[in-house]
Amino acid sequence: MEPRLNKDKLLAELAAWDQFLGRKVHFIACGGTAMTLMDVKESTRDIDFIVPVIEEYDYVIKKLKDLGYQQVRGWGWQRSGDDFIFDLFRGKRVHTTDLLDDPLVEGRHTLIKEFSYIYLGVLNDYDLIISKLFRGSAVDFQDTVQLAKAHRADLDLGKLKDHFFDMLSYHPVGEQRVRAHWDTFARRLKEVSDG
Repeated sequence: MEPRLNKDKLLAELAAWDQFLGRKVHFIACGGTAMTLMDVKESTRDIDFIVPVIEEYDYVIKKLKDLGYQQVRGWGWQRSGDDFIFDLFRGKRVHTTDLLDDPLVEGRHTLIKEFSYIYLGVLNDYDLIISKLFRGSAVDFQDTVQLAKAHRADLDLGKLKDHFFDMLSYHPVGEQRVRAHWDTFARRLKEVSDG
């Protein structure tokens, strides 16, 4: 079985990182990491953060290198002997998707915890669901339905759909493939709501 991080272990890891930082850094959790921090999922195998401020991103990467982390894939950093890879996305990007709005703008994230130097937030539900729909893996579809179901009282599906198609017009590459992801999500959400 793959190693996984629950919320407590994730916060402990960030507390350890916080001790090595000498200035404020904003981490906005996305993907399964955000869902774990929001108590929607028990654990995550991927650790995904957006570092929206470019200077902070560059600073974090320098510090990680100083701590022995190496770049092991596109955005992924890992220290030899560690089980987990930390994917750190720069600016407004989540994997290959650019968000329409800066995640630090009010309403685009929720604060989870402030350490001495780390400001830890989670991406808002709309951008979180849409960024997962743009990736479109089987796990991403499961996660989007799970999150929408857990936050149904606060989620405006009309607003979500409008935001999805706004993002789609901003990302024309693969539009036909990604467009179908909305229909799949809506169908699966209806199935769990009806069932």
